[in-house]
Order: sequence, then structure tokens, then C-alpha cells
Amino acid sequence: MTVKPKIQEYVIRDGKTHPFAVICPGGGYAFVSKRNEGVPYAKLLNAKGISAFVVSYRVGKNARFPAPIDDLAAAVTDILARADELHLDKDNYSVWGSSAGGHLAACFCTESVGYKKYRLPKPRAVVLTYPVITMGDLTHEGSKLILLGENPDEKLVELTSVEKQVTANYPPCFIWCGNADDIVPSDNSAMMSEALEANGVAHEFVLYDGVRHGVGLGKGLPCEGWADKAVDFWLRQK
Repeated sequence: MTVKPKIQEYVIRDGKTHPFAVICPGGGYAFVSKRNEGVPYAKLLNAKGISAFVVSYRVGKNARFPAPIDDLAAAVTDILARADELHLDKDNYSVWGSSAGGHLAACFCTESVGYKKYRLPKPRAVVLTYPVITMGDLTHEGSKLILLGENPDEKLVELTSVEKQVTANYPPCFIWCGNADDIVPSDNSAMMSEALEANGVAHEFVLYDGVRHGVGLGKGLPCEGWADKAVDFWLRQK
């Protein structure tokens, strides 16, 4: 039986049509960090005229691949089905993800396991905050263990290593992380940037000096304002 994912809705109800963002907080696939990497993002986006939805995908013992991506796809499907009612621009949505939620969002944007498989429209952009990208040597081991289990098949490891699944059809991508991240190596973001560059995909990669993992909007830190840059990047895409 399919379980409908929980979605916190931050919809702008002014009678006008707005773009929208679907947000996947982090938590190492063990929990969903909505208070730090969900709700604050949604409120910031609302202030910029963008409706937002924070998705609670399956975690812990229920998070074995592809469960989280099934949940994200179900959330997008549900949101799009109600787009007219909620005054959403169906042709202009982005997916945001932090840490393990970044891995989920990044996977959703691949053709191999993401939007195309679920017959959903490609996001206009994806925003990745200190994301887990690879399931290879430089992964976040806790996320990998929960998502793939012990001793996963190498084909599954490759399928869920986003840097190996990027094609020229990948959505434009904004990525950022800090060089003091001791949880998810910044190499994850760098290898994603390299894969996007190799495939000619529009992207922006920002590496902030001295910033650690899990800082959310990063108020008072060198990365403060990253979300403004991300929105600007998204809204420049056609």
C-alpha cells in the first residue's frame, strides 16, 4: 500500500499564480530536519513571492531505496494535481535539498531514477545545500547505510551516485557548501559541479570559507544570503 507523504504547505494565497519550490530537508536519511532546513527556507521563499512545500519522506528503517524518492515523486504529483486550486505555475518549480535531502533532490532530477521515471515534468532548477552526492568512497556513510543497506550491489551504488547519472538533460543546478564541513565532504559538491560542467548543464557552485555542515540559512555566517543567490539563479532559467 502506498503511503501518502506528509507535506507542510506554505502557499501564497493572493489570487495570483506563483512559482513553487519543493523542499527536502536533511537528516542523514535517519530523520527530517524540517525546523532547520525546511520551514525557514519556505518562509524565505514566501517573502520572495514563491509558494513552498516541505516534504517529510520516509526515513530510518523505512528509507530503503527507492522509498524516499517514491515519496518525493508522490509529493510533486500531488502538488501538481492541485496546481490550479493553489495558484501554482506548473511550468516553473524547483526542488531544494540539504545534506541527505540534497541527495534525494539530486536523484529526483536524474532521468535514470527521477522525474522521467515517474512521468513528471523536469524541475526548472534544483538547489543543493551541502549535499550528499555520491554513494562511493566520499559518501556520508550513515546516509548510504540507511538508504542502500549493508554491502549494496555495485550497480545500485552507481545508480544512486548522482555524479554518475548526470546527463545534458539535468536541470540547472545551484550548489553550495562550506570547506569546513566535517560531515559530508565538500568533494561531493565539487564532483557534482564537475559532472554538470562536463555535460554542459547550467550551474553555479559556491564554496564558503570556514562554514561547517548543517547551518541551514546560515545567519551570521559567511554563507548568509546563499538562498537569495539560489532564487536569483532559479528565476534566471527559462
